Amino acid sequence: MKVERIQAPRGTKDVLPEEAKRWRAVEQAVDEVGELFGFGEIRTPAFESLRLFKRAVGEETDIVSKEMYLLQSKGDSSEEFALRPELTAPVVRAALENSLLSGQSDCLRLYYNSQPNFRYEKPQLGRLRQHHQFGTELLGPADPFADAETISFAIAVFRKLGLKNFRVRLNSLGSPESRAAWKEVLVPYLRQHFDKLSKDSQRRTETNPLRVLDSKAPEDQEIVRNAPIILDYLSADDKAHFTTLKSALESVGIECNIDPLLVRGIDYYTRTVFEVTSSDLGSQDALCGGGRYDNLVEQLGGPPTPAVGFGAGIERLLIALEKAEMLRLAEEQALIYIVALGPEAKPKAFETAGLLRAAGLRTMYDLLSDRSMKAQMREANREGATHVYIIGESELQDGAGMLKNMQSGEQIKVAFESLVSHMMGVGSSEPNYIIHHS
Repeated sequence: MKVERIQAPRGTKDVLPEEAKRWRAVEQAVDEVGELFGFGEIRTPAFESLRLFKRAVGEETDIVSKEMYLLQSKGDSSEEFALRPELTAPVVRAALENSLLSGQSDCLRLYYNSQPNFRYEKPQLGRLRQHHQFGTELLGPADPFADAETISFAIAVFRKLGLKNFRVRLNSLGSPESRAAWKEVLVPYLRQHFDKLSKDSQRRTETNPLRVLDSKAPEDQEIVRNAPIILDYLSADDKAHFTTLKSALESVGIECNIDPLLVRGIDYYTRTVFEVTSSDLGSQDALCGGGRYDNLVEQLGGPPTPAVGFGAGIERLLIALEKAEMLRLAEEQALIYIVALGPEAKPKAFETAGLLRAAGLRTMYDLLSDRSMKAQMREANREGATHVYIIGESELQDGAGMLKNMQSGEQIKVAFESLVSHMMGVGSSEPNYIIHHS
């Protein structure tokens, strides 16, 4: 009977060994930038209380109303859970639960790296139902330089990876008072065009009009383009904050495009919102996005605490790097492949491999039983071995194996006890990738 093969769920992807090397290159770049900026890494659970996302992200957002994966709890618990659709709310929850915030004057610098999020949405280029992000959360400072620091972190990662073809879109949503003044003219404008709006936007006009500006429905686009813009209703303090932010970014060579229609798809943002996009990604061009969320900590039961952060998709970043031909895999360090001829040689091969690995040298040996020398040499070639060390009956008697340089073809006898020191002069401790800058 033929057994049906089970495939990965739609919207997920296996990361195979060759691609995993590229992931590690991005992850290392993020870790290095985190170290440079003085941020500490945080990791949160893959699922959280559903109440967390309803309260933080907003029940009228697409994320909460349409895209979350809900979990059924076993037993008598009435608690509802959801797979994590975004990372800011969980990080804030973790900061509060673990007493990382001891007062408004404290400055808490956190970053996350290669963390999975889950959203039930149509899979897109580099945006799957399980996708991975890196990003930061900076809790405590209200100063616009904290916003600039956040954007600079993202740009530092992109630049470290050699990415050049990107642009920064920037907007301010102002304080709650500024948005209230804006809504007084925005809502009547939307009502004037109510019959032409999509069904979702009609509903949101009454419940959460800012979400209309985030609509992707074709029938909404012209109406949205001609809507009143928030920048005309900012308070003096909001304007000063936005102006200082723009000047700070310009001072470090980060050019921004002001986009008054940028609102992001989450309710907790205040003042600064931004996206970094790449034309290499086509219409789904966002590499990362974020902004300021000064009220979220208090909404989740903490003290009044200004905060700002961003999240960046690793899958999309890898696509942009590939199209820009920026990420290059370098030659890996020397690989010694031990050819064991006969059952008596296998224990010596295992022992020798252990000694070589303990010295930091990449080593493989044949794990299949009683294969011929020809078969093992083919395997060594497939694995990209730089050297082959042959152990057979005569080598065991002599106490020395035959070492072959696979590039030059040169063969020499090397005693078992001398192999590590010999190979330490040949091998390399360089990492197995480089970032290529054109």
